[in-house]
Amino acid sequence: MSDGYECATPGFLVWRLSMKWRVAVDRAVAPLGLTHAQYSLVASLYGMQRSGERPSQRRLADHTGLEPLYVSKLARALEAAGLLERARDPRDPRAVQLALTEQGRDVTRRAIEVVHALLGQLLDPLGGLDSARSREFTRELTALLDAPLDPFSENETEQS
Repeated sequence: MSDGYECATPGFLVWRLSMKWRVAVDRAVAPLGLTHAQYSLVASLYGMQRSGERPSQRRLADHTGLEPLYVSKLARALEAAGLLERARDPRDPRAVQLALTEQGRDVTRRAIEVVHALLGQLLDPLGGLDSARSREFTRELTALLDAPLDPFSENETEQS
């Protein structure tokens, strides 16, 4: 383990890894005119569109874990850059559906390639992207993401 992390909590290590990843992705996709948050949005939208879905901003927010208001702000910026289209949902006039433009699909494909290579670098210490350790790491991360968190439950218990 690296110097300085021997006594670190798992929460601190998750935070440091997520910050390391965010900064690395920001730098990697900047030449394509994207930020990490924008990349998260367009890459998720790309995958959803490939499976036949034209998600609403709310659905994309739920999928990415980003706040709906932030997704709206990102979508407006990406629309202004010509990378995606926003349209009212014919079934729900309050909802806004998102779709990548042709330019958006091209930029997203290139960004996915760049980030995939970066992921390979990140997972190299575990034996690479397709190693048993990386697969186990992915399972562990998924288990943590699937675990519900209620930030108020401990406070409520203490006050009872």
